[in-house]
Amino acid sequence: MHILDPFTGTGTFITRLLQSGLIDRQQLAYKYQNEIHANEIVLLAYYIAAINIEAAYHSIMGGDYEPFNGICLTDTFQLHEKDDLVSNMLVANSTRRKKQKALDIRVIMGNPPYSAGQTSANDKNANIAYPKLDESIRTTYAAHSTATNKNALYDSYIRAIRWASDRIGDSGVIGFVTNAGFIEANTADGLRKCLAEEFSRVYVFHLRGNQRTSGELSRKEGGKIFGSGSRAPIAISILIKNPKAAEHGQIYMHDIGDYLSREDKLARISAFKSINGIKKASGWQPITPNKHHDWIGQRDSSFSEFISLGDKRDKESDAVFENYSRGLETNRDAWCYNFSKQTLSLNIERMISFYNSEVERYISYCVNLTREKYPNIEEFVNSDPTKISWNRSLKADLNRKKVFSFNLDALSQCVYRPFSKQWVYYNQNLNAYVNQMPRIFPDATADNRVICVTGRGATKDFCAFISDTLPDLEMVSKSQCFPLKLYEKNSSQSESSEFGDMHGELFEIDQPSESINADGQYTIKDGITDAGLAHFKSAYPIEIINKEDVFYYIYGLLHSEDYKKRYADNLSKELPRIPCVKKASDFWAYSQAGRDLAELHINYESVEPYAVNFANGGLFMNQFEDKDYRVEQMKFGKKGKETDKSTVIYNHKITMTHIPLEAYEYIVNGKPALEWVMERQAVTTHKESGIFNDANDWAIETMNEASYPLKLFQRVITVSLETMKIVKNLPRMDI
Repeated sequence: MHILDPFTGTGTFITRLLQSGLIDRQQLAYKYQNEIHANEIVLLAYYIAAINIEAAYHSIMGGDYEPFNGICLTDTFQLHEKDDLVSNMLVANSTRRKKQKALDIRVIMGNPPYSAGQTSANDKNANIAYPKLDESIRTTYAAHSTATNKNALYDSYIRAIRWASDRIGDSGVIGFVTNAGFIEANTADGLRKCLAEEFSRVYVFHLRGNQRTSGELSRKEGGKIFGSGSRAPIAISILIKNPKAAEHGQIYMHDIGDYLSREDKLARISAFKSINGIKKASGWQPITPNKHHDWIGQRDSSFSEFISLGDKRDKESDAVFENYSRGLETNRDAWCYNFSKQTLSLNIERMISFYNSEVERYISYCVNLTREKYPNIEEFVNSDPTKISWNRSLKADLNRKKVFSFNLDALSQCVYRPFSKQWVYYNQNLNAYVNQMPRIFPDATADNRVICVTGRGATKDFCAFISDTLPDLEMVSKSQCFPLKLYEKNSSQSESSEFGDMHGELFEIDQPSESINADGQYTIKDGITDAGLAHFKSAYPIEIINKEDVFYYIYGLLHSEDYKKRYADNLSKELPRIPCVKKASDFWAYSQAGRDLAELHINYESVEPYAVNFANGGLFMNQFEDKDYRVEQMKFGKKGKETDKSTVIYNHKITMTHIPLEAYEYIVNGKPALEWVMERQAVTTHKESGIFNDANDWAIETMNEASYPLKLFQRVITVSLETMKIVKNLPRMDI
């Protein structure tokens, strides 16, 4: 039985196998020399692994020191893509590689690397392409996935699962420690389907630890298994292919539990020891996947009976909204956002100037070259993060020798995070994806409202938040935004659009206009469809209902704790669907609540500040100058060693006390609204670019009020208390 660790690192898994006693001493010598194999691509780790494995073997067997000939310096994925290109330079290694490729390997174990792609295009560290392996993923996991964006299926750890599944053929065992995202990620529905079909038994020990979550959800996830080494959730998976098994597709899961520290988790893993250890503790939960291939958090099937908010796949189905969009995605936030309009302008002008100089350098470099000899853009560009933030589209523009100019009209206000506005450079050239936002907020003067909900793939609990200003993608995590109005560019104006020729097609007018905006550039239509309105009118035939009533009914309903709790699993995997409550009086109660909530959440800067107490009294503040209100980073007070949220230290001169703790009950985008204010009203320096961002600039330059951050905190106390009052008085959801 040949055993392989294809990503051996420093050889830990092979070392532990030798030390485990699973292979008795009489068989170990033969096994060591002939049937145990390991691969590593990093040269230093390769040497360390060889030494560790050899030392472990020698400590067991004694005698003469025996080298471990089963280790290869190789990229495991590349090994099966093409022939060895360096066989003449690394003869012994090449011989071992060729020998391993020919073996019938039936056991594969290890800890594959995790990487869905480079963090930044400045890194020059894009994932390597593996055509054969990626084709296998495309025809299996991706083919069966309902996700729109399937890039995450080419994460290294998912590639490892696909590669190992193919490598063991129709019989064998895989044991991997991996990112646990595949257990419930929307993108991985096809992967889960294939695992159920390809393996006779699947055991998954879910160790949790997802630190890409926040608030209570993060605390429940508990400690990170690899400490600071990973923020991802972790799982131990044992995948068994047995063609003679009586039953196939049996899936068993054990969840390690909530609120456990790293040490607690490691102790439990040690105590269980094996699959049988969990079995003896009656810890394995059989999983029967539903039609969506959900394993955990299975959806309520009745949810599909309700009308969808929007449907871009099935244009024939009824939906409430005609169109919707992800929030603005710049993919270079440090450059495209700033509290200071002036600083933002300087940053953008500086980056454009550097980019244009790169275009000029590229043209000069290429002037005497044939097209076939043009340099590789990835290698050519200067990736100094203090000068520019590259992405794929900007490199493509460079390749086309396209030059840019600064556009003052592209400066706009944006809601970056809940209750936190900044200036943004809203421009298709320097924003990675403007998505459908030009139809919702075509420019800074557009009058509109959008209900933004948590999008698919978010790591935060579902929430809804309304805005009358351009929203960032992460204002609400992975936000999908549903507008009250849609703006369509009139054809005579399309040539001068800030968003280029995308408007020629995007703003085709195919229905009678409802109104024209003040300068005649846009036709304004209802965001809610006639079919959506008719759906609710038919539910309440004697009521006079208009599209705004429906819009605010939806916003009210999306705040219902009944709704969010009952359909939590659905909302974590798909866009909301909207039920009709039984009684018309309840419809109007939700609609009025939605209006009241909208006014609070949109006009948060003008509500009455909550009258907190100030340490040492507040009279002395009458003598304050602007500089005395400067905030660097607010923080909670302390009662002994415990955090005291009733006290917030604003700066060295101002401390707020007697903050009502119930204000922290209003959670938006994963944490209390007040904590968003504390986090965002601060002074930060971006690590890579060195760009300085100072919330006091917004207070002074835009709001003309140095005390704005302090009053904002007080106002959001008011908003939070009033929000929870409305939410708690919503009628019980009877549908």
